[in-house]
Amino acid sequence: MQQQMSVVTLGVADLSRSKRFYVDGFGWRPVFENAEIVFYQMNGFVLGTWTRDKLAGDSRRPDRDSAGFSLGHNVGSREGVDTAIARLAEHGGAVLRPADEPPHGGYRGYVADPDGHAWEIAWNPAFPISPEGYVTFGI
Repeated sequence: MQQQMSVVTLGVADLSRSKRFYVDGFGWRPVFENAEIVFYQMNGFVLGTWTRDKLAGDSRRPDRDSAGFSLGHNVGSREGVDTAIARLAEHGGAVLRPADEPPHGGYRGYVADPDGHAWEIAWNPAFPISPEGYVTFGI
């Protein structure tokens, strides 16, 4: 099986609030949206934000706590981490962990979106980012 991720879908309580975080905070643009879901074309996969009740019904399981995972957003510089965290906090995010230097190097912090989904905002000089935004794992 090919090693890839195609779509990540996050269940959200308030689609408008979520869209404000992703559009105004990250500066991303939807490629599709309706009253229940918003899709964002990412570099190589699609991110969807879908109302929790619809996602729970579609997956045939009750809503679950999202604390068991985090999503990553790498930036091109150490300064970019602080800038991104501040911008996301201004647009509805909650700082979970201010940026610091982890033992493995680089610089990172965590922000939760309005629905509690954790985003690691990171700069790691060993993970170069191409002009198209593709991150290369640990060169």
